[in-house]
Amino acid sequence: MKITPLIQFFSRQASYFVAVGIILLFVLFNSLAGCSSRAPLARVFSGFDVTFSRPYENSQAYRIFRRTYDEYALKNTIRMQQLKHFSDAFNRVRKEYLQEVDENHLLAAAVEGIKKLNGRRGTLQPVAVTEAALDALIGTLDPHSSYLNPDEYKDSRVVTSGEFGGLGIEINMNQDYKVIEIISPIADTPAYRAGLKAGDLITHVDGVSIKGRDIRYAVKMLRGKPNTDVRLTIQRQGNSPFDVTITRAKIQIESVKWQTVGGIGVVRITHFISNSQQALKDALQKIFRKLNYKMSGLVLDLRNNPGGLLGQSVAVADAFLSNGEIVSVRGRSGRSRGFSASNGDQTNGLPIVVLINRGSASASEIVAGALQDHGRAIVMGTRSFGKGSVQTITPLGWDGALRLTTALYYLPSGRTIQGLGVVPDIGITGASAVSSRRLEGDLPNALKVGEPLTRPKMRHNIKENNCPAAGKDGKDRVLGCAVMLLRSGSEDRFLALMNRRNMK
Repeated sequence: MKITPLIQFFSRQASYFVAVGIILLFVLFNSLAGCSSRAPLARVFSGFDVTFSRPYENSQAYRIFRRTYDEYALKNTIRMQQLKHFSDAFNRVRKEYLQEVDENHLLAAAVEGIKKLNGRRGTLQPVAVTEAALDALIGTLDPHSSYLNPDEYKDSRVVTSGEFGGLGIEINMNQDYKVIEIISPIADTPAYRAGLKAGDLITHVDGVSIKGRDIRYAVKMLRGKPNTDVRLTIQRQGNSPFDVTITRAKIQIESVKWQTVGGIGVVRITHFISNSQQALKDALQKIFRKLNYKMSGLVLDLRNNPGGLLGQSVAVADAFLSNGEIVSVRGRSGRSRGFSASNGDQTNGLPIVVLINRGSASASEIVAGALQDHGRAIVMGTRSFGKGSVQTITPLGWDGALRLTTALYYLPSGRTIQGLGVVPDIGITGASAVSSRRLEGDLPNALKVGEPLTRPKMRHNIKENNCPAAGKDGKDRVLGCAVMLLRSGSEDRFLALMNRRNMK
């Protein structure tokens, strides 16, 4: 036998044994790794992915988190799956949040969240431990980022559609008193009709204290079947605690409402939901027909509008602008995406007054700020809430979702209203301007930005008591001033009229 063929033979045999050896190593690695993927090779590569693409898992902070998780969570079949869920969510926060995050700080917050769980260590369901960790972790970012469990994610989709069950209040956890704070009662809902107000604190539900409880606990107590009663204990600024009983109902949000005052059209937008653009178009058509197409001006009422869908706010602003930028959105990369008017002015240039107050936030501030920057409307009322951040809801693989702040929006002048709000051209002082509700800049972990290069200043300030009353109930003096301004024909004539009323 020749030497060369012999070498070739043993080379082929060696290659064969090497290949077999590699396969055996893959199989052995799989059995040792205990990964959950179905395909063996996928399990191998998923193990490598954890090692190399997520280096934070080798950090001291993560090891502390993992020890705490293992100490509290029941060792059942879904524990490793839940740990993977946590890692997937945490990785999204690292990559998608508006700003770079301090991983060690976030993991330390997750540890503290787990430690606050009630129950005997080692017996808690991994799902509950994972949710507690994510709630605490994301809760350190800013007031508007949060983890949504499957039920909350479902509710978020229902709310933006404009129909859901409950009392008709938007709530948040008051960090000072550790109770529920009413952000805003939704117009024409059980809570609204019961007289609940923005800034009210809910301390008890059916006699049970909710102080220090998780907001999910409070939400579950507030929810219930339609036509069932719930008793709330309310703490209102300047008043002794009192009880109010409210009958739950199926809440249907009417995004747009309209009326006429003389020859003036009045459109109130309560929320920006999926049908707001079409509802506004329908309302304007009805007003025009009622006034025989002789409408002399429009009041756009955005008071206590907490916001909603960005796309709908752009579409509403577009209804009053012929051209120009409405808003731009700038995220972590620094790249800007602009939204411009394209559909034309549906009012044919009629004068507009926009009403805002401390309860006007987010999408409503986009509309008010855009019309103000373009000189298309006079903004009247009080400084708005100041929420200038954009949240993106990203579904997760186990039916939950992350609501993360991913960008700030900027008005046409280049200013942001984050923490600053929209300042009205004509301010109104009086009873309706007084509110215990905190503004965006007062919230824990609120995003801080510098002062804008250009920021409109309030041109005038008037007293609410000098305004005539208007509206369906005949008691809305702020609306009365807006109507009076439009009827006067100019800002100067309106101010002259107000001065004469002030002297009486």
